Amino acid sequence: MRAVIQRVSEASVDVVENGAARRTGSIGAGLVVLLAVENGDSAADAQWLVQKIVSMRIFEDENGKMNLPLDLKSGEILLVSQFTLFGNMKKGNRPSFNRSAPPEVSIPLYEEFSRLLEQSTGKFPQRGEFGAMMNLHLVNDGPVTIILDSKNREL
Repeated sequence: MRAVIQRVSEASVDVVENGAARRTGSIGAGLVVLLAVENGDSAADAQWLVQKIVSMRIFEDENGKMNLPLDLKSGEILLVSQFTLFGNMKKGNRPSFNRSAPPEVSIPLYEEFSRLLEQSTGKFPQRGEFGAMMNLHLVNDGPVTIILDSKNREL
């Protein structure tokens, strides 16, 4: 699993259907988590990634240093599926997404990831809609952007 995590002062996601937008999630200060599931991922990958995200000390303490995790800051999470995080540009100019797991694998792991986030934070994450065309609106705070990958933990 791969996640791009952005610290935000606010964010929202709209699902776009037939030219009309429908808001499915909105948060104040917290984290936007863009999540992709890779072929071969399991619930253990989701568990590792959730633990890393909720433990990241990327919120400022009273001295202005990034020293506090999400739970101490009482922030919110907006979770958005994004299979394109596994886009491969090795050949040509059109990305290949063959590393991204198919929906029958991705959807259950996305749901498990969301459940684990709720379990770890005590709050149900706001969410986009898996597989939908979405517009993501956010105000990046910092900016602070972190990339995590359960298979490449040095990333």
